[in-house]
Amino acid sequence: MSSPQITRRTIICALFISVLLAACLPPSGGLPPGEGKLRTGAEPTPAGSGPYSKTEGEAGKEGWLDWDGKGGWRRGDRRSMSETSAEVTLEKEGVAVAEAPLPISAEAAAPAEEPMPAATTVPDQGQSSLRAGEVDDNANWDDYLLYRLNYAGPPVHDRDVSERYIIAVNDQRGRPLLDAGVTFYAGNELVFSGRTYATGQLLFFPTALGVSDQVTAFRVVVQKGDAQQEATLIRGETYQLTVNLAHPGRAQGEPVNLDVLFLIDSTGSMADEIDKLQESIQEIAARIDRLPSQPRVRFAMTIYRDRDDLFVSRTFDFTPDVGIFSEALAEVEAEGGGDYPESLNEALYRAIHGPEWLGKDSVQLIFLVADAPPHLDYAQDYDYAVEMAKAAERGIKIFPIASSGLDDQGEYIFRQIAQFTQGRFIFLTYGPEGQPGDSTTHHVEDYTVQKLDDLVVRMIEEELAHQE
Repeated sequence: MSSPQITRRTIICALFISVLLAACLPPSGGLPPGEGKLRTGAEPTPAGSGPYSKTEGEAGKEGWLDWDGKGGWRRGDRRSMSETSAEVTLEKEGVAVAEAPLPISAEAAAPAEEPMPAATTVPDQGQSSLRAGEVDDNANWDDYLLYRLNYAGPPVHDRDVSERYIIAVNDQRGRPLLDAGVTFYAGNELVFSGRTYATGQLLFFPTALGVSDQVTAFRVVVQKGDAQQEATLIRGETYQLTVNLAHPGRAQGEPVNLDVLFLIDSTGSMADEIDKLQESIQEIAARIDRLPSQPRVRFAMTIYRDRDDLFVSRTFDFTPDVGIFSEALAEVEAEGGGDYPESLNEALYRAIHGPEWLGKDSVQLIFLVADAPPHLDYAQDYDYAVEMAKAAERGIKIFPIASSGLDDQGEYIFRQIAQFTQGRFIFLTYGPEGQPGDSTTHHVEDYTVQKLDDLVVRMIEEELAHQE
């Protein structure tokens, strides 16, 4: 083979590789916002695999933690790969030679979809028209236990929470102490360890943890920084224990660190809820900024579908820039699903263990927005009951928001998650013909209804108020 032939073939190969690489990149030639490195690989592996982590070069950067280069799950990825097809022109002895277009697969050469229509301006300055109510099952404890007793729906992964103890930790001025470590021992055996919420409280469920009835008392060790205090919890007698720790607490006027993660079912039936969240997220963030506590807020999200869909879950890491977060959220589309339950088990695991939660001295909240329960029939899957306990250990509070169509099994599971992590069960309410209204089919009483945006902001404001 002559040198000119070798050179010509080398150039063709190089151009062909360049075209293929260009077809794999998102539009505008860039990666998802804040992403420092393209990651490829298979779907997240459930059950038994550790949490994914950022690769070298991604650490500390905002963006999708597990973006795998697949299109179709973000509006920005939707383009015709045929745009990259081009004729290769080479110079041969001073004459321009036109090569045939490079081969493009039939799928890649499909015509581009029509651009998405511009969002219609909504009233109330970006606020959602959705309405919702909420119940606090920990505050209405007897009613909740009766609801559990009367449940006759499909199987759930239950935990016996009927034996509940409330530990309240205050600082030296009597204010609720956030992020204090509370550890329980039966003799010298470690039983449970967790962190206090903004309320200064932590819940302890010995029966749910499998503690023997032979254990009659627990040694409770509370610690934050150099301050430590021990107390004794008598089983069956002391259902609420208050510990005053010699710790100064948060300095007066110091902003509170706030992490808010949206855990979103992004299957086809969730289109309306996703659209409303996309329209209102900027206004929600602005209202949080105006709260008296002036929190240092960061946003993140985990979106999920189901096995056999294009993806199971995707997580966008925490960012203080609501503009970046809003742009990423705007790219999320409702698609896939098929059967009724979804992969909430895996998504909850990813939401808790994937992003970089601040942890120390921070209020950590998850808003789960979904209309279906998790699959409980998958082999080698995560377990929502295990993950809600992990969230409680780490001081992450979960507020499930039940969308239209959530059945009795879904309601039970959502209320389990909310109760165990001291969150609230939130549910959309409807009127005639499915329009936003004030009614619900869920098993709740004595609830008030307001706009969903107002309710979400109120939940956050109430959490932060404990630290003002």
